[in-house]
Parts: sequence; structure tokens; C-alpha cells
Amino acid sequence: MVIPDHYAVMGNPIAHSKSPQIHTMFAYQTNQNLIYTPILVEVGKFEEAITVFHNQGGKGLNITIPFKNQAWSLMDKCSSEAQRAKAVNTIAIKEDGSLFGYNTDGIGLVRDLTQNHGKRISGQRLLLLGAGGAASGVIEALLSEKPSHLAVINRTSAKAIELAARFSPFGTIIGGGHELLENNSFDLIINATASSLHGEVPQLPPRILNPNSWVYDMMYGNESTAFIKWGQIQGAEHCLDGLGMLVEQAAESFFIWRKIRPNTAPIITQLRLKQRDRLLTIGE
Repeated sequence: MVIPDHYAVMGNPIAHSKSPQIHTMFAYQTNQNLIYTPILVEVGKFEEAITVFHNQGGKGLNITIPFKNQAWSLMDKCSSEAQRAKAVNTIAIKEDGSLFGYNTDGIGLVRDLTQNHGKRISGQRLLLLGAGGAASGVIEALLSEKPSHLAVINRTSAKAIELAARFSPFGTIIGGGHELLENNSFDLIINATASSLHGEVPQLPPRILNPNSWVYDMMYGNESTAFIKWGQIQGAEHCLDGLGMLVEQAAESFFIWRKIRPNTAPIITQLRLKQRDRLLTIGE
């Protein structure tokens, strides 16, 4: 019997993660012999957790909140996107034992918006909430779509200003605190904070949306996130969670590891159906 290759996702919290389910579906679809497990990592023990996984023969990892920036600092090599983002969400463990870091968040977000939902980003006014590893990983991909401008807002404005300076060669980008939001509206607002994990919504002024605005939460859950509910109350044209992004970035990770690209559309459909069925069961 051939022992399956072992992959995993590390984060804190991790119980909500659909990554094990997604990668198991990818493996079945593409006939790959692997297992994929969730690993809850205590804050302060991330480097130790990677070492243990490596020593146990693990082949690759996905990294989620709150370890993406720390993962970048531990890599032997990184892709250019991960290096500029200073954040890693995918690790390939090479045959020589070295760790190669990638960031597939940006391509996952853009594919979900443009291919799965038909959202045009070119010429649009974009607002990105947050300046951590989740935010830095998507900026380059968003700017590659040539929006009118991208504003990055964070409670600690210095972090947003630093991100804007770092990515300024790729397009029109500004960073700062909530003062940048006054008397402005946006065509697409993306929540890259972890607020939805705690049932909270970032503070936003009234009239920040126009009738055609979209809101996108990079988080997801079995029910609408707090940010999605906020967007619906505010009258956004479309309110999307991060499930599609999760599947698309996972497909890119899967391709990095296995050199085969899964078909994401049926996976997203199945996950949405399970999401709906769970809500119907709760309602009953």
C-alpha cells in the first residue's frame, strides 16, 4: 500500500476551516493519493509546529490567520509575490528539506471576483480594510487589474501607509486611517480583517457605498458574516463571502504541490449546496 502524502493547514482558530474538505475533494477529482488535515497552532509555537510537521514527512502546508507574516520570515525561498507581500499562505517542502513560500491569496481573490462573479475591477474605486498578511497578499493582484485607485485603511494607519508605499510601483494606491474615508464612496469594499471571526464589523462612515457597490468579505462561514450582513443593510448591489476565494487559492496551492489543476466550479457549487442545506436544517 502506497502511503499518502500529507498536507495540512495551520492557523488559530482552525475549526471553521473548509480547506481539508476542499483539498480532499480536489484529490478525489484528480486521483491524487494524499491526506489533508487541520492543525491548530498555539500563538508563539508556529515555528515549532512547522518543524514537527516537516520532521514527520509532511509535503506542504497552507497557512492562515494569524501566521502568514511569520511564515514569510521562516522560508528559505519565496516567490516574488510572497516576497513583496511579506506574507506566505502556501509552503512547499522540497526534497532537500528546504521551505519554499508562495502567496496564492491574490490570484484566488481576483479569480473569484472576475471569473466566478463577473466583476470588472478596471477603473473601479477599491477599498481594502486591514493591513495584515491577508491584505498584503492581495494588493498586487488587485492593482494588476488596473483599478482607478486602491485605498488601504487600517486602525494603525502607519501599517497601511507602509503597504501603500511598498506597492506603489504597481498602481495608484493610498494608505492611512479612517480619515481617508470621509466624503468618499467606493465601488468595491474588501474586508481583509479578522473582524468577522468575532462577529464584528470595521467602523465605516455612512454613504460609503453607492447603489452599484459590491462588498466582499475574505472570511466565510456557514451563515452570512457580520460584514456581509452590514453590506446587505447598506444596500450593496452584491455581497460576497470568501468561500470562492478560498477554493480558488486552494486550487493554486494544489497545483504548486501536485502539478495538476483541479476544476473549481463544481467544488464551489457543492460547498454552497452544503452551506444551504445546513442553514435549512438549522431553520427546521
